[in-house]
Amino acid sequence: MKKIFIQSAVIVSLAGLCLAMTRFTPAGGIKGVDLSNFDNTISPRTDFYTYVNGTWVKKNPIPASEASWGSFNELNDRNQANLHHLLDDALANTSAPAGSPAQMVRDFYAMGMDTVKLEKEGITPLNDEFKKISDMKTPADITPLLAHEGEIGMDPLFAFDVSQDMKDSKTYAVYLFQSGTGLPEKDYYLGDEPMLKEIRQKYVDHMAKTFVLLGDKNDAAQNEAKAVMAIETELAKHSMAAVELRNINAMYNKMTVQEVKDMTPNINWTAYFKVTGIVEPKELIVAQPDFMKSVNAMLTSVSMDDWKAYFRWHLISNTAGKLNKALADEHFAFYGTVLTGVKEQKVRWKRILEQTDRSVGDALGQLYVAKYFTADSKKRVNEMVGNLITAYRERIQSRDWMTEDTKKMALTKLDKITRKLGYTDKWKDYSTLSIKRDSYLANFLRCNEYESKRNVAKYGQPVDHTEWGMTPSTINAYYNPTMNEIVFPAGIMQPPFFNPDADDAVNYGAMGSVIGHEITHGFDDEGSQFDADGNLKNWWTDDDKKKFEAKTKILVNQFNQYVVVDSAHVNGELTLGENIADLGGLTIAYYAFQHSLQGKPTPAKIDGFTAEQRFFISWAQGWRTNMRPEYIKQMIKTNNHAPAMTRVIGPLSNMKEFYAAFGVKEGDKMWRKPADRAEIW
Repeated sequence: MKKIFIQSAVIVSLAGLCLAMTRFTPAGGIKGVDLSNFDNTISPRTDFYTYVNGTWVKKNPIPASEASWGSFNELNDRNQANLHHLLDDALANTSAPAGSPAQMVRDFYAMGMDTVKLEKEGITPLNDEFKKISDMKTPADITPLLAHEGEIGMDPLFAFDVSQDMKDSKTYAVYLFQSGTGLPEKDYYLGDEPMLKEIRQKYVDHMAKTFVLLGDKNDAAQNEAKAVMAIETELAKHSMAAVELRNINAMYNKMTVQEVKDMTPNINWTAYFKVTGIVEPKELIVAQPDFMKSVNAMLTSVSMDDWKAYFRWHLISNTAGKLNKALADEHFAFYGTVLTGVKEQKVRWKRILEQTDRSVGDALGQLYVAKYFTADSKKRVNEMVGNLITAYRERIQSRDWMTEDTKKMALTKLDKITRKLGYTDKWKDYSTLSIKRDSYLANFLRCNEYESKRNVAKYGQPVDHTEWGMTPSTINAYYNPTMNEIVFPAGIMQPPFFNPDADDAVNYGAMGSVIGHEITHGFDDEGSQFDADGNLKNWWTDDDKKKFEAKTKILVNQFNQYVVVDSAHVNGELTLGENIADLGGLTIAYYAFQHSLQGKPTPAKIDGFTAEQRFFISWAQGWRTNMRPEYIKQMIKTNNHAPAMTRVIGPLSNMKEFYAAFGVKEGDKMWRKPADRAEIW
């Protein structure tokens, strides 16, 4: 089930980028700055990213199982080793009571690791699901199938979700959202670039090979693949593109249920709601009305044979990794190798560990925090959050482009930000979820159905402010505007993000910037559209909004100029929110660090660097990353985060504080004219 509320994270996936800042140096203790990574043939005033990371980049090729490799991946490897120990302990705990976290984690992981059983089963765990598809006879039969497949996590054609109403954050609303395509973004279906045309052909080939693995003849498989491609291409034509999906107001289309029924008469909504188990809502929020109209028309214009091929494809594509080796390998060959350039799959235990965390993350999380989380880290990070909030308050008050009325509203929002640190105060109730030793796929589908029913049960209930969108072991953080909250899981509260043995300059350049990044999401181009209570509501004066947009336009233009691979440019509009958060977060962290020095002696140099220099070095270290060209090309089309190097040089080239720390002057490549710099928060 696709969650469609706006949630801004530091990173988006394990293959993506994050703000990993410092590094453990075994020989010299935890110093925070690793001088061996520097390329001293490069001036910090010419290319600060390469100056700090150049030697590391040369010495750390991308492993065959990764799309990119950086400091985040190094940390993730260490964290996964800890989780692996927990899973081994769980496997050895044969007396764990049924329904306990240890039993659920043990049996889910055990079934995923039992490759002998997976090979013996083949596709038989999907037989009942395939029969539901083959039994369809008329377009009327599609509606209950759509509802059922949404329940088990497939989301064909469109996604159904219960989330906070973006204009009434005290209540839950029902959302409909575009879905149902297998390529990363609509441009992959419609774009004229040779790369995209090649990917489309390889996608059709991949589908045909998969249909053959399901037992179809070659000719039939080719025809089915072409039919699926035709359906998905039509869906893509009516989908919002990645940049359009950042237009929150355009996606807020509240309609009565009767209006939705009139708009999509070929969908039996009464039957749909009955299958999902939700009381028929009076209203729905339709993110893409034109898309839903297209789906409605296609339900009767597309033949039933083609629909059966489409639903079979989406079922197997979403489950191939939970089945036998041949299907899993074919799935990886396209989605791993073709799309991102990855040469081989991760070792199996890592893949099953990641799925365990996704499926029963609160069970694994309880084991994780009991063994690895320290209350001291939470306390010290909480103190740092307080310092960042104080610095943010001062910065808002100093903005000469904002009127007092807008400042007052901004300060109210800042003061009402909720902080969640470590892990949830209320673990999920798994009493209705059964994890068994019958089938890896069955466990996966039961987990999806559990989450679907848990989501549907929210409708009509008070909003649960204790809910988390990430599991405790996650090395990430996020801001949720409908809750007006910043969330930092236990996984991020450890070196290198937060390092209790490093100097303050390093910690503020690392964890401080992460905190500042998430706070700034409340004031980026999307988050700034939500008020202090999490409602999509304008709280700006018209003139202040225009000034804010003019400042953000500078960032758009800057990032549009960055070429990251071949002739491919960063998309400044797509990445604007994250770029505002990077610049704002780093700026606020710098001033919070300066504030922390008041009344203290000037910090001594360490390794020849001033405290201010170490602050900026700490920021840049986290972005040391090697990325495959295929992954970069996909990233700039679909990802709202800019590639690594630009997330270093972009913010720094706008900060006079960085110029002062390293003596950047006019004529240096890191220099921008004052009039060309973006200074927002």
